[in-house]
Amino acid sequence: MDHNAGLLAILKRAPVIPVLTVHGPDDAVPLAQALVDGGLPVLEVTLRTEGALKAIEAIAHAVPDAIVGAGTVLSASQVEEARSAGSRFLVSPGSTLKLADAATHAGIPLLPGVATASEAMAMAELGYHVLKFFPAEPAGGVAYLKSLSAPLPHLMFCPTGGIDETKAKSYLALPNVVCVGGSWITPADAVKAGEWKRITELAKACASLR
Repeated sequence: MDHNAGLLAILKRAPVIPVLTVHGPDDAVPLAQALVDGGLPVLEVTLRTEGALKAIEAIAHAVPDAIVGAGTVLSASQVEEARSAGSRFLVSPGSTLKLADAATHAGIPLLPGVATASEAMAMAELGYHVLKFFPAEPAGGVAYLKSLSAPLPHLMFCPTGGIDETKAKSYLALPNVVCVGGSWITPADAVKAGEWKRITELAKACASLR
């Protein structure tokens, strides 16, 4: 199975993937629409809340221009739950064989997390050439990813973790970075207040980073 072509097509849609922690459809739908309006159609909804799956389902139905995926996928059971809810891709903070097998059997692209060269090589042996670098800043940041580009030129990364707009520019300048993930685009106070226009403007700034 080619794990990479479909995932790359998704990740290349925009330079930044907003990482969203939402509690249900009420906030998720207008938030997703605001981000799409700002030019960021690829959205990662983390499975960290009880309402995350319902939020994914609502976005998939109500915001047709959004490409919604599930983040913080930790188990094989969550793979099927996320796919059934409407997720078009999966993101995991780490990598396990069981998780990779479950994604393969479900026929859904997986962006597995790695933090070291050995982990990246292990996933490459399974056919994964597009990887999440997490947690990006604590794991070594731009300098670390830059150092991986020479010995592992066939791998591409989506760094996530501790990234803001300024740091995103540095990551996106690297040849082995396809996009970055982050939550700075959706400040908690703006979401709580329903300031969707503010979020759209933040999304526009991110969409123009590359």
